[in-house]
Amino acid sequence: MSKVWLITGSSRGLGRELAKAVLAAGHRLVATARKPEDLQSLVAQYGERVRAVGLDVAEPAAARAAVAVATSAFGRLDVVVNNAGYANVNSIEDVAEDDFRAQIETNFFGVVNVTRAALPILRAQREGHIIQISSIGGRGSTPGLAAYQSAKWAVGGFSEVLAKEVGSLGIRVTVVEPGGMRTDWAGSSMKTGDIQSDYQSTVGAMVAYRHENPDIMRGDPAKCAQAILQVASEKEPPLRLLLGSDAVFLSGLIAEARAEEDAKWRALSLSTDFDGLAPFSESPVAKLAKPGRG
Repeated sequence: MSKVWLITGSSRGLGRELAKAVLAAGHRLVATARKPEDLQSLVAQYGERVRAVGLDVAEPAAARAAVAVATSAFGRLDVVVNNAGYANVNSIEDVAEDDFRAQIETNFFGVVNVTRAALPILRAQREGHIIQISSIGGRGSTPGLAAYQSAKWAVGGFSEVLAKEVGSLGIRVTVVEPGGMRTDWAGSSMKTGDIQSDYQSTVGAMVAYRHENPDIMRGDPAKCAQAILQVASEKEPPLRLLLGSDAVFLSGLIAEARAEEDAKWRALSLSTDFDGLAPFSESPVAKLAKPGRG
C-alpha cells in the first residue's frame, strides 16, 4: 500500500538514496532540503508523487510548515524520517562555541522540531512511524566529534522516551544507527578545525586515519535505504537498528566494555542506598524501568 513519507535532508547521501527508494517503491514523498532546488530532479522524474520543500530543521515554524505540506498535498502522513545532519571536527576545547551549538541545533533540536510537528497528525491518525537516523556514534565516542555524537546520544534518549509515550497511540519509533557510509558526510559536508599539538595524538590521529583509509566507510547508502524501507513495512519494527558490519562489531565492543566496568564497580555502586531497604529489583518501580517501548 502506498504511504506518505517525509524525509529531511533529501538532497544527498543517505537521504537522497532513501528518497529515490521510497519513490521507486510507489510511495508519495515530501522531500526537504535547505536548498529545494537540489530536489528538482526528483520532481522532474516523479511529478505529483513528490513535493520539494525548503527546510532548516532548526526552525520549529519551518518544520511545522513542511509537515503541513504532507497533509495538504496527500491528505495524511505515514512515515517521518529525521535524516538531516552534519558534523564538524575539532577538540572540545578548541571548537568554536557557535559551531558546537549549531551542530546540536541541527542534529538534535532539528529532530525534536520535526518530531513535535508531526506528532499531532500521527496521533490523530492513531498510526505512523518516526524513524530517526542516528549513528553508531550514538552508542560510542570518537575524538573530535563531541558535538555531533552528543547530539546523537540525545536523539537516542529522546526517541526511547518518545516510544514509551506514543506506543499506545499506534505510533512506532525506530532509531537507525549506521556505521560508516560512503557519502559526503565525512567529505565536503565536514569541516575540520585547527587542531593544536596536544590533541594531535587523539583528534589529529582520527582525522589522519580517515583520510588515509577511505575504505573504512563500508556502508552502501543504497542498501541502507532498502533496509530502512523494509523496517518501515514491519508491523513490529525495532526500537534500535544497527546498519553495517562495523556498527554491529563496535556495538558489541561498547556493550562489553561498559558491562565489565559496571561489574568492576558494582559493590561501590550498591553501597549508597539507605540501610534496610529491599533490593530495587523487587520494588514495584523496577517494572517501570524496563528498557524498550514500554
